[in-house]
Parts: sequence; structure tokens; C-alpha cells
Amino acid sequence: MSEFWETLLDALLDSLLDTLKIAPFLFIIYLIMELIEHKAGDKTKNFISKSGKFGPLLGGVLGAVPQCGFSAACSGLYAGGVITVGTLLAVFLSTSDEMLPIMLSQGFPVLSVLKIVGSKVLFGIGAGLLVDLFVPFRRDEKKSIHDLCEHDHCHCEKGVLRSALHHFLEIIAYLFVFTLIINIVVGFVGEENLAKIFVSVPVVGNMISALIGLIPNCAASIVITDLYLSGVISSGVMMSGLLVSAGVGLAVLFRSNRNMKQNLIITAILYAVGVLLGTLVDVVGIVY
Repeated sequence: MSEFWETLLDALLDSLLDTLKIAPFLFIIYLIMELIEHKAGDKTKNFISKSGKFGPLLGGVLGAVPQCGFSAACSGLYAGGVITVGTLLAVFLSTSDEMLPIMLSQGFPVLSVLKIVGSKVLFGIGAGLLVDLFVPFRRDEKKSIHDLCEHDHCHCEKGVLRSALHHFLEIIAYLFVFTLIINIVVGFVGEENLAKIFVSVPVVGNMISALIGLIPNCAASIVITDLYLSGVISSGVMMSGLLVSAGVGLAVLFRSNRNMKQNLIITAILYAVGVLLGTLVDVVGIVY
């Protein structure tokens, strides 16, 4: 078999594995969302809404769990009107994705890993709280999880399980295709060649790292983590990439939320915060 076809086959298998890893988590989340809508109704939504100002705090802490699916689930919750944009960004910024297991498996000091995770959590909470104070738009109080059903024409009134399955299958198919494209690019370009795009010019490295981190795929955090462990990039450049690396969260956001202007603003804020805080880490001289 030629190298070309081997690369394609590897990309296909990796994409299947990546998709299967998050599939159970995503289905459970969509099932819970449907149960909230069908069983708990407005009372549960109102309770969550009233605790909205504490959302970034909870999101920042829970986002640290090394699981791609959580950021994807929160994108769905935001699209369903359950959480604020600040809470969503707190989750995106604190999400550790594949960084944690990779570092631990390669013998990186546990204390250093905890410092990185802790920094991401604090940055996420702080940025989330500020965004909820100053962002030019707010969560639509009249929007609910049921709006997703109307948008996708899935006839949710026919049952919780059928509705959850409809959303799950559509999202998982979308993620598989997107993941396959990303894995093909990474497979043909190679991590070593990707490392060459990082230069020693201040801020530029942070901007490039954050751009890679925006790729809605677990592979982004894997590449950035490997580059850092290999000594190719600095702590700040690593932090810029990992802060914005929210797994498949952005992909689900653009798929689930109909307001494209909001999606673009959220992405721009996420990128700007990642570059700014990563640059600050380098300026202060923080070494993990």
C-alpha cells in the first residue's frame, strides 16, 4: 500500500476512534437536555438562569475535566439558552482536552501539570465573569432547548429518546466529517513541519498557536502539547494554544447556534483572550 493511502487510512481510523470516544458522552448530554425540556420544563431552566452569574465559576472548574465532550455539550446548552456566553467561554478556556493525559503519560511533573490546569481555570473564570459584564449581547431568555428541535425539524413531541437520538446522530456525523478533514491535513503536513511555523518573534508565536488551538478537534491540543514537551514552544505560546483549544466545542457551537454573529464574536473573544493571556505568561516569565 502506498504512503498516500496509508495516511488516508490512518486518518480515517483516527477519526472513527475520536468520534467514538465522545459519542457516549454527547448522547447522554442530549438525552439529559431533552429530559430537562420535557420533564422539568421552565422551572429547571429558570433555576439555572437565576444562578447565571455563578455560571463562569462553575464552568471554569468543570471545564478542567479532560473530556472533549463537555465543551461540545456546553455549546449545545448555550444554543439552547441555558447558560450565558461568559459561562461558555469559561468552559472553553479551562477545557484541558487531551493535554492532561498526554503530559501525565510522558512523565511531566504532576505539580507543573496542576499549575497549567489551575492557570486555565483561573483565566477561564476571570474572562467569563468579565465577558458577562461587558459583552454586547446576552443570552435570549425566551430561547430554550426546544428551539433546537424546531430548527432541526425533529418532531420532539414524539418522545425524548427519539429527539435526543436525532440531535445526536446529526451532530456526530458532522463531527466525524470535520475530524476526518483535520486528521488528513495533520497526516500529510506532519507535526514536525507544523513546528516550523512557530517563530521566535514575540506575540507572533502566540497568534499562530492560538489559530491552531481554534481548530475544533482534539488533535489541536495534542499537537500543541507535544510541541511544548519537545521544547519547541514557550510556556506562553503553549498557553495561548491550549486556552482556545476547546475540542469540538466550536464546531458544535456553529452547528447548533443559529446566530452566526454571536458565534463569530465568541470565537474572536476566545482568540483574543488566548493570545493576550499567553503573551502575558511569556512577559511575566512564568515557566510551568
